[in-house]
Amino acid sequence: MNARSWWLMISVGLGILLNPLNSSMVSVAIPRLQNVFQLDFTVVSWIIFSFYIASAIAQPVMGKASDLFGRKKLFITGLLVAFFASLLAPLSPNFGWLIVFRIVQSIGTSMIVAVGMAIVRIHITEKQATALSVLSIFLSGAAAIGPFIGGVLIHWWGWHAIFFVNIPFVVVSILLAWRTIPKDEPPISVSSNMSFRKWINMIDASGILLFTVGLVALLVGLLSAKSSGHVSLLSIIVGLIGLMLLLAFVRHELKMTSPFIPLRTFAKYPAMTWVNVEFMLVNVLFYSLFFGLPSYLQMVRHVSEFHTGILMLSLGLCSLVASPLAGRWIDKSGPRPALLVSAMLMTLGSVWIVTLNQTSPVISVCLALAAFGISNGLNNVGMQAALFKSSPKEIIGVASGLFNTSRYLGTILSSLLIGIVMGGKFSFEGFRMLGIILTVIALSLVFMSRRRRESGQLQES
Repeated sequence: MNARSWWLMISVGLGILLNPLNSSMVSVAIPRLQNVFQLDFTVVSWIIFSFYIASAIAQPVMGKASDLFGRKKLFITGLLVAFFASLLAPLSPNFGWLIVFRIVQSIGTSMIVAVGMAIVRIHITEKQATALSVLSIFLSGAAAIGPFIGGVLIHWWGWHAIFFVNIPFVVVSILLAWRTIPKDEPPISVSSNMSFRKWINMIDASGILLFTVGLVALLVGLLSAKSSGHVSLLSIIVGLIGLMLLLAFVRHELKMTSPFIPLRTFAKYPAMTWVNVEFMLVNVLFYSLFFGLPSYLQMVRHVSEFHTGILMLSLGLCSLVASPLAGRWIDKSGPRPALLVSAMLMTLGSVWIVTLNQTSPVISVCLALAAFGISNGLNNVGMQAALFKSSPKEIIGVASGLFNTSRYLGTILSSLLIGIVMGGKFSFEGFRMLGIILTVIALSLVFMSRRRRESGQLQES
């Protein structure tokens, strides 16, 4: 790759790291926010869930918008939205306004991620796996070290610092993006004198509304059941409303000539659909460990928060080392071998978790983290490469957005899984049961990876 391509990747990378950094960094701020705003844990935890839900919805929406109206404009707009949200969030007069700015921040960073991946797909045509490995370092590295960075910032400067820290990344990314990202070519289907009604039909506003309200209702119903510890009638009704709206969304999309999510295209390219299913399962498994293991260390092993953060860094470091190696491997052999090895490593790590007890040596925990870290590095590059190979170029924006929606759905489902397994209190027995469930999920990923090799239906197009 030439120098311009490298600078383009750096400008995109500095932007896309904002989403995973802010989704993980805020987790260590929960106790501080509880004290500041005098709220219970259930209410404060919505600062995490609101970000995940907004990201899950916004990324395919922004992907669709980028396919229609231009990627460079939307990328820079996302950076500006993230800038103002990060600037205003620390000034929130109450927790409600903090949630509002948090959602705005999620929308801005979602623009950046969905559009940034599409920019790389369009403008870097040689050694794409290597380019993806570089972006993976920004994505997985930011997610892995987010809790550690958040802890340091909150310890020295308070919770406001976890928002202000975004500003230098945004400024540098804007300056680089303005110079390195090629100018958008106006799509043939978009005209400056187009009527408002045609614009609404083109972006499929009705489909976006059905998708948004349906997904929010379904997730709120599930999360309400988790938060209350039991399934209430209200959570069932809200969840069913969400499910019905999503079914109406599917019916609506099949009738549209310019659908928000091209379901017929997904049916035409089943490999693209399977990539999203696999990626969601990968994230259920990874984030169950990411959220569950620190609780095991602190509540079962009585390890301090600082030392827990140090141990969790081994996960991120292994992922960072594996990503560039995965890029070179995938450039030569394609994504399938790397994804199979990744699934086997996740199976090994899950089995290792089941063997842990109250007196297991710390090295055992580090070995499990290393297995998951390496598999995460392989997955981040391999899954994105598989998506690029299986997605038509003309819908790469919405495909990238849905791909990242799969990430956040997996994250939300991991939180639900932990809540269901643990009940109201974290326990060693629940942690072991979680390990057994993760082993089953990992084995299913091994099967899916092998089937990808053997079945023509799952071959990348």
